[in-house]
Amino acid sequence: MTAQPEHDRSGADSPVPNAAAPDALVTDVLIIGAGISGIGAAYRIKERNPGLSYTILERRSRIGGTWDLFRYPGIRSDSDIFTLSYPFEPWTRPETVADGGDIRDYLTETARKHQIDRHISFDTRVHSADWDSKTDTWTVRAEHDGDPVTFSCRFLFFGTGYYDYDDGYTPDITGMDRFEGQIVHPQFWPEDLDYAGKEVVVIGSGATAITLIPSLARTANKVTMLQRSPTYIASISRVSKVSNAIRKVLPLRMSHAIIRWRNIAIIVVSYAVARKFPTAIKKFLRKVAVTNLPEGFDVDKHFKPTYQPWDQRMCAVPDADIYKAIAEGRAAVVTDRIDSFDEKGIRLQSGERLDADIVVTATGLQLQSLGGIAVSVDGADVKTSDRFVYKGHLLEDVPNLAWCVGYTNASWTMRSDMTAQAVAKLLAYMGEKGYTHSYPHLGDRVMAEKPSWDLKAGYVMRNPDALPKSGTKRPWNVRQNFVLDSFDHRFDRIGESMVFGTAGSPDESGVVAKSGAAQR
Repeated sequence: MTAQPEHDRSGADSPVPNAAAPDALVTDVLIIGAGISGIGAAYRIKERNPGLSYTILERRSRIGGTWDLFRYPGIRSDSDIFTLSYPFEPWTRPETVADGGDIRDYLTETARKHQIDRHISFDTRVHSADWDSKTDTWTVRAEHDGDPVTFSCRFLFFGTGYYDYDDGYTPDITGMDRFEGQIVHPQFWPEDLDYAGKEVVVIGSGATAITLIPSLARTANKVTMLQRSPTYIASISRVSKVSNAIRKVLPLRMSHAIIRWRNIAIIVVSYAVARKFPTAIKKFLRKVAVTNLPEGFDVDKHFKPTYQPWDQRMCAVPDADIYKAIAEGRAAVVTDRIDSFDEKGIRLQSGERLDADIVVTATGLQLQSLGGIAVSVDGADVKTSDRFVYKGHLLEDVPNLAWCVGYTNASWTMRSDMTAQAVAKLLAYMGEKGYTHSYPHLGDRVMAEKPSWDLKAGYVMRNPDALPKSGTKRPWNVRQNFVLDSFDHRFDRIGESMVFGTAGSPDESGVVAKSGAAQR
């Protein structure tokens, strides 16, 4: 591992040195993941702590995380890009719903502009991290280009997301091995897949399926969405006239802030209204479907879910594109259960069958904590499901570690940026006081539990143990409420339920943990 310039795998034009050099093996902060969370954390930590060193470890060869992994046709944001982009780096393109490639380019340019790309070690896969209380350091073991390498740091930030990059979820359906066509999972889309003029069946009705179908329908002979049950779909404008009008009359940074907060307000209010008045929202969404679908289409069978709005994440589509694909005859929807595959397609429990050349299993993700990395404290394994989560990003009794997980009902960055700022503030406080470790401690308090995520989505229900426990009272309560979290963030008490100390010295808990008001 050398510091020599090499081909720029971040996607930019000029060479970028790989940060995995001997002088980068020891660093103050180690960030795992160079996606939205990791790039944002690097910016916020350096912004508030210019004297700290940091290194980003990225298992892939390019910046982007999710937006580099998923490359299926039509991949795009499932929320508006102004809230998905960073508050500190304006989105300059006209779209409100952005294509995946443009999002990755945005992340790459943000990293380049702020020289974050110089701190990234690509092709570096982390396997384990162990905390040593004698030295207050993390020892992180990884592979770089297949060679073992060890890193040492004071603080560990996980920007790894919440799902398994190596395995998507595909149900075991009878006869799949008999099918003579091609079965594809969107998480591993083949670059050379030719679907032009083909019969394509997409199994699933979530955000991935809803995104794929209009794009595939442009060149495939026919695309059929095969769903077990419907999903709520909300249509939003691909290009917002209001947002672009604001940008024409105001400076870029000011207009970005105004549009972002306007869209945040819309997200927060629409979610609250949906939960408070579900019947009204269901009628509104049904009306949108009826307006865009052919006369006589069975809307209630195919687009009327049995659950309430936001029991599962709502799918956002640009300009009602999936309805239009169906109305134009390029796509169809079948609501039924699969009996089995045969050589030429899929047999349904109703007795009908669907011919297929290609079957896309848009059947979901596999939840995974901490990127599947084995984490231990003084040799004892840390199981996230046994720990309460503190302020949405720290784990009970795990020193100097943060895990960034976004909202289920809003753009990922709305929480990830708040997390990054909170970690930056914690590091600054520790530096000012001379502390070398900190961790949240529940102690002997009895805390009622609730799920960290209140979604009833299949990927959550399949593996609930992938997530840490949420309490019912702050600061242990994981909320899907940006407004309340913003208020707490603004008036954060760093010492609340926290233990601080230095290596080789007794922890300062009692007084410190109770004097948060003096530590703001």
